[in-house]
Amino acid sequence: MALAIGDKLPVGELILADGTPLSLQDRAGQPLVVYFYPKADTTGCTREAQDFSALADDFAQAGATILAISRDTPKKLTCFAEKHALTVSLASDPDGSVCEAFGVWVEKQMYGRTYMGIERATFLFGATGRLVREWRKVKVAGHAADVLATVRS
Repeated sequence: MALAIGDKLPVGELILADGTPLSLQDRAGQPLVVYFYPKADTTGCTREAQDFSALADDFAQAGATILAISRDTPKKLTCFAEKHALTVSLASDPDGSVCEAFGVWVEKQMYGRTYMGIERATFLFGATGRLVREWRKVKVAGHAADVLATVRS
């Protein structure tokens, strides 16, 4: 089930990299960028996290917060953040329920093998908690800057 423009921020429970529980509803009330990435410390995911981290102050000045979600363990997220000096909030979705709610847990193919995994996708919610824009099947290069331009507009 995919989200549609105007839908409310789904209800969901995550675990931040430091082990703190986080309800998605805790982030409502201001613009929120939620992006999903397949696996910490892989080339594309590292680049995406670095790009969003580099622009984190600009997102904050525009009034938006960033939340990056994967199914990696909090321990792996902590190592990922420390290794690459990431400043975005990294969250774990250990049971995949948030991925399911956003419709990003999908069938994928690589080297002739079919498997389930996270589709690289980004969602922008307005201060009202409603979906304003989504980006599916994201290409990393320039993506964070594109999202920032949308937040500013």
